[in-house]
Amino acid sequence: MALDSRLEIRLLQKLILTPQLQQAIKLLQMPQLELSQSLTQELMENPFLEEAEEPLTEAIEALQQEAAQQEEELPDDTEVPLEKLMSFGVDDYFEERGLDGRDLGYFNPGTVAPPSFENYTSKGMDLQEHLLWQLRLGRSPQRLRRIAEVVIGNIDDNGYLRASVEELSAMAECSPKEVQEAVALVQSFEPTGVGARSLKECLLLQLEALGLRNTLVETLVMYHLEDLQKKRYQQLVKRFGIKLEELLAAVKVIESLEPKPGRNYTSSSPAYIVPDVYVIRAGDELHIMLNDEGLPRLRLNSYYKKLLTQKNSLDKEEKRFLEDKLRSAIWLMKSLEQRNRTIYRVTESIVKFQREFFDKGTNYLKPLNLRDVAQELGMHESTISRATANKYLACCHGLFSFRFFFSSAVNDGQVSSTSVKELIKKIVSEEDPRKPLSDQQIVRICQARGIKIARRTVAKYRQELNIASQSQRKRYEL
Repeated sequence: MALDSRLEIRLLQKLILTPQLQQAIKLLQMPQLELSQSLTQELMENPFLEEAEEPLTEAIEALQQEAAQQEEELPDDTEVPLEKLMSFGVDDYFEERGLDGRDLGYFNPGTVAPPSFENYTSKGMDLQEHLLWQLRLGRSPQRLRRIAEVVIGNIDDNGYLRASVEELSAMAECSPKEVQEAVALVQSFEPTGVGARSLKECLLLQLEALGLRNTLVETLVMYHLEDLQKKRYQQLVKRFGIKLEELLAAVKVIESLEPKPGRNYTSSSPAYIVPDVYVIRAGDELHIMLNDEGLPRLRLNSYYKKLLTQKNSLDKEEKRFLEDKLRSAIWLMKSLEQRNRTIYRVTESIVKFQREFFDKGTNYLKPLNLRDVAQELGMHESTISRATANKYLACCHGLFSFRFFFSSAVNDGQVSSTSVKELIKKIVSEEDPRKPLSDQQIVRICQARGIKIARRTVAKYRQELNIASQSQRKRYEL
């Protein structure tokens, strides 16, 4: 078969994602913090973008200019009337000092507001720093101390040693016997149980510190942890020939131990969720407010706009560079405005569909999917998915993820799965811990409240809520 080349014309319809459209899609799915970092980066790279001044800053600058003008109008050699000096009393002096905060110790004429106290909070000591501090306080030989530092470096945040003796021996270039000595040294430090390689070893180290070696508690930890987890108390009572009260007393001691000894030592600060949207109630109406706190307010730089309009002031490369940056800045501001408009419209649609939730609470959440919102707004489902990804809404009932309002239907589409989960959680919280309810009993309670649900669905939702089974929820009293 001969190969030949020819020229053809074809008419095709194809969707091409331009760089500008890709940027708009990327901005839409960004959460609040990531968006703030992205805008700050654009401010640094694009000369046409600048951060607009806040109204408060502009007002302060106006007051400062007015004060400077008044000082210029008043010459230095202006005489003050003697009557005014004589009328200025001690009370006036202290009143003036109290107004600007000098008597409170934070007066600083060069700043508008005092610094935040959060700038002075100390950093907490993490687990490795705490262990190294104890190691330096001891009088161990230098070589053993060096090996112990390698051991401490392989302990995770929960306090467990995550490297084998062979691996530690290779890292520290020493014998396995020396590694065992270093591990034993680290396990003698606080918190008790640190440096263990398993849960059983961690609990045994704590029992040794409590002086409970060769006791029923140690035997239970060493050989019957799985039986304790599944609460096979009757089998253990028969095995050891003891009373149930004695077994429960030993179990109470085990429950008082710390399975993760290192979790109280952390230097990381908690991560707070910042809502993207606020839904505020004013009488019978609900108002939607987008949260732009922490986001820089963008505007075009007037100097570069004027520079671009001047002829013969720039060569071709400089003019082309500024024109590209101007188009990029304008498109970024348009994309940001489109992002805010899309999130607002999606929130408005959610409030419309879930009005009973905002009025009465979680039990009145209705089934909703992305297709319903997309059809109402005339958008694609992928756009709604991006607009609701990693974003949060704050209202009078709390802080919720946008995905919280989208749930599947139960009971022939009349009730949402989220409402059923909340009902199961409430039923379990109100049960008698000595006689916990089975999944079938929970089904009957739901049916009595008009919700038809299968037992396997209750078991599925219970597992999603991290609720233990009936046998594991049962509590025994001494």
